[in-house]
Amino acid sequence: MKKYVLSLALLVSVSLSVPVEATNGYWTHGYGPKSKSMAGACVAMAFGAMCAASNPASLAVVGNRIEVGASLFAPKRGYTADDNLPPGMAPIEPGKVESENDLFLIPHFAANYMLDEVSSIGIAIGGNGGMNTEYDRAVFARFNPTGDPQFDASSPTGIDLKQMFIGITYSRLLNEQHSIGITPILSVQSFSATGLEPFKLMSESPDSVTGNGTDVSYGGGLRVGWLWQFDEQLKIGASYQTKLWMSDFDKYEGLFAEQGNFDIPANFDLGFSYIFLPDWTFSFDFQRILFSDVNAIGNSSVGPVPPLMGSDEGYGFGWDDMNVYKFGLQWLYSQDLTLRAGFSQASKPFENQQALFNILAPAVVRQHYTAGFGWRLENESEINVAFMYVPEESVGGTNPMTGPQTGEIWMSQWEIEVGWATSF
Repeated sequence: MKKYVLSLALLVSVSLSVPVEATNGYWTHGYGPKSKSMAGACVAMAFGAMCAASNPASLAVVGNRIEVGASLFAPKRGYTADDNLPPGMAPIEPGKVESENDLFLIPHFAANYMLDEVSSIGIAIGGNGGMNTEYDRAVFARFNPTGDPQFDASSPTGIDLKQMFIGITYSRLLNEQHSIGITPILSVQSFSATGLEPFKLMSESPDSVTGNGTDVSYGGGLRVGWLWQFDEQLKIGASYQTKLWMSDFDKYEGLFAEQGNFDIPANFDLGFSYIFLPDWTFSFDFQRILFSDVNAIGNSSVGPVPPLMGSDEGYGFGWDDMNVYKFGLQWLYSQDLTLRAGFSQASKPFENQQALFNILAPAVVRQHYTAGFGWRLENESEINVAFMYVPEESVGGTNPMTGPQTGEIWMSQWEIEVGWATSF
């Protein structure tokens, strides 16, 4: 069994080299098909080993489990540059442009082993989030005022950020009502950028802005959690993840603020689940993601005096901290079939005037509609399936770099995830 678990963990780790584009900012909306089918509202839903990614305290009550699965994720995203200036005067060539790469395979794996009646150790491997765009044109072709060809924008234009995590969780029941958990997290991320040559003129490290291939960053942090079984109907849960302190992207130290620093933001979750009828459970989570604490993400791209890119105050994506409200519903339809649904609403990730840089990361969606089911198999196994639909949203406006030209960035998404799990 141990050899089987290690083999699956290695397979998922290797598979997570695929790019990811997440949904709340650049954060995934849930972990595993049960969570995702309820819009991620599972900080107080102790129903699987993958829940350790939301609340480590849940593992002490889920028993021995192995879970593995994968999702097909399809983000449709791009930008529209309006044709509201005289011919040839628009800083960005007018038109509606959609990014390439609109289908991604994202695997996950989790396992939990009870050490004794009150404590467990588990592992979870998954995609934390990411961003990916690839436009088949030189988006910033008109941003070179010097005429020097070394600053001419190339094609394609885009970025590719991939993030994965490996968490090892220890969880313990303190008594019949309370459990706690702690997860040391190892995170690996990679990044590449192309087509940004004109921005070398604005950087303190112009040779480290674009076209330097893939760079890899390593780091880690902690997640802690608490679960309170108030009575037979009500559970309350909370968890907090520290910032994941990452090594710098040295190949892109002239692009990201703080000389290539790209830490993964801290976040916290608070929620409850309530069995309001014998077979019906309602869950609610509040999540806050502290994007603004990472300068590369939170620094503004608008200001009276442009700072040098790559400096501590260098341009970022202008993202605010994000609040996410998640609602989930679970119906035990029969002994073998469980039905689930969910909805989440997030705050606006950034203001309209920040849209220019976010052409590279148009993470503007705010609402998620989800559904799914679980089917019980023989030998304590089960299949779980989750569906997600995100309607198109857009953010438009102007930017000092584009003058009076208006435009917008937009995105929509769908996803299907299938997972297999077994108890032993």
